[in-house]
Amino acid sequence: MNKPNKVPVSGQIRRSQMITTFGPGAMIDLPLHSVILGGLEHWTEQGRRPVHEKRLEASIAKQLELPEGTRLPMFSPPVNDEDPDSPRAGVTCFVFPAWFVAQVEGKVHRDAGGKPYRTRPLVHWRGLEGGSNYLHDGKKVPVVPVRFVQACRNGHISDIDWYRFVHAGDPPTRARLWIDEGGTGGDLGDIYIRCEATGARRPLGEAKLTDSRVFGRCRGERPWLGRHANEECRAQDSEEPEWARLLVRSASNAYFAQVLRVISLPEADEAVRKAVDEVWDILAETVDSLDDLISLRRKNKPRITRHLGTLKDADIWADIQRRNRPASAEPEKKIKAAEIETLLACPPEAAHEEEPEDDFFARTRVLDALPPLLAGRLERVVLVHKLREVVAQIGFTRFEAVMPDIDGELNLGVRRAALSREPSWIPAVENRGEGVFLGFDNGAITKWMDRRPVQARARQLDQGFAAWAGARRLDKAVSPGAPYVMLHSLAHLLIQAVALECGYAATAISERIYAGKTGHGILLYTGTPGSEGTLGGLVAVGRRIEHYLQFALELGRLCSNDPICAQHLPTDRHEERFLHGAACHGCLLIGEPSCERRNELLDRALVVSTVDALGAEFFVDP
Repeated sequence: MNKPNKVPVSGQIRRSQMITTFGPGAMIDLPLHSVILGGLEHWTEQGRRPVHEKRLEASIAKQLELPEGTRLPMFSPPVNDEDPDSPRAGVTCFVFPAWFVAQVEGKVHRDAGGKPYRTRPLVHWRGLEGGSNYLHDGKKVPVVPVRFVQACRNGHISDIDWYRFVHAGDPPTRARLWIDEGGTGGDLGDIYIRCEATGARRPLGEAKLTDSRVFGRCRGERPWLGRHANEECRAQDSEEPEWARLLVRSASNAYFAQVLRVISLPEADEAVRKAVDEVWDILAETVDSLDDLISLRRKNKPRITRHLGTLKDADIWADIQRRNRPASAEPEKKIKAAEIETLLACPPEAAHEEEPEDDFFARTRVLDALPPLLAGRLERVVLVHKLREVVAQIGFTRFEAVMPDIDGELNLGVRRAALSREPSWIPAVENRGEGVFLGFDNGAITKWMDRRPVQARARQLDQGFAAWAGARRLDKAVSPGAPYVMLHSLAHLLIQAVALECGYAATAISERIYAGKTGHGILLYTGTPGSEGTLGGLVAVGRRIEHYLQFALELGRLCSNDPICAQHLPTDRHEERFLHGAACHGCLLIGEPSCERRNELLDRALVVSTVDALGAEFFVDP
């Protein structure tokens, strides 16, 4: 007897998209309906595989405020097997929204002033025939999901109570509703909801204001987690209720995944830690000081000599002290701090060296005589032949995206919608690629920051950041500072320079900016699920990085929108581009998948001299 084939799936999504674009709580259009992707409880165990990354697991536990020592396992999204005999694997989705617009043609409504409007029935799922057609004048008419839903800043989302809306709070009459649309521009002021029985008619434009309360309080609905998943909805850090807002379900602000990214790099002291692990039973009993350690190593015990080898006494003693400290006293390394430590500690290139099978392999390039524009500023170039990036999603937001800080950590005080009712695992993907790291001289950056024009420009950028944070009620947001903005802007210019000359698509190159006490640098890498960029292209770029840097600086001097672009002020409240200095689509803005800050915190005036001649540039012409 032949086994029946599995029911065809409704759609397919790439694994990487399920972490960044279409995760739990995201809305997707299918041929007949719009659906919302289910939470992690609705992802099958079949077809997924574990993803391991210790530093990322520790950061996730901190972000989710889990008890000390708790770790959530990470798994890749499930992939359905084409074998008809294998169990079904995938993600369950729920029909959302439940309101539809019937595609009735030729219906025209005129308002009191005689203005014509195209009008179509607005019907609920329960009023459809077979769940996909509306019966109008005895004929089946196709329907499409309504474009509008209501949501709040905490990520909750639900259908709009159209009966309550059209009657403006009066006791609603549950009669047939119509949606009247005038004009061709889709302006909300030209869209009305009308009740057939009472003649009540209300413009949807009343709901488009940010502080509008026409939909009432948010009911805390979380349809992606299944039925009865409501929770109390309050404004953050307050007992005040959160009010529902109008959301166009296909708009770009309907879903922002909150992700953490880690480059799987061995820590700079990993060799020391592994060696001490092997002889810790001896060291813990006999070594109480550096002199004790030196005396022990002089005895040339075979086991001690075999494992500690040529390691420095000071490094071994530092690790012993770390182990003897209470766990709470040991300072926790930030994600990016650990990465740049490893990159800065990479050994120099050696002739005929073979690449190991590890996830990470990088060597420091010998820098010959640098051009005057780069001398004293560019300190190190590291060719990263192999790297592994792990990306995990821990939540999502609506209306406003909240990005990681400059250390790669998420702000603990932000709003975050849950991926599951009770978190037991986290979705993650791993990407493999290669790249090039540029390290910049800390002393040169310090001298640059001491210049008055730089300080004046930094104050303008900080004021713009404060205006941006105030408008979004992000009280805990902290400005990243001028060094980060400068390096971020340089990275965008460099990505464009590499893409123009090397044939790389700009979206195939990602950036990682380091600007902290540990050091300053830029990592450009090709950690993508596809095959592009895995054959050594960026390593080859790194061998001629001086050429590409000079080309990038030349690109930044003049924008096609100058002088308007160069003279833009971050504090200009008319444009509301508070996180941009001299930056626009003509010069610095690139594809958002390549940017770690969603094309914000950019200013080429900090990199090179522009037509505005502020004198704040890091790269001063010799």
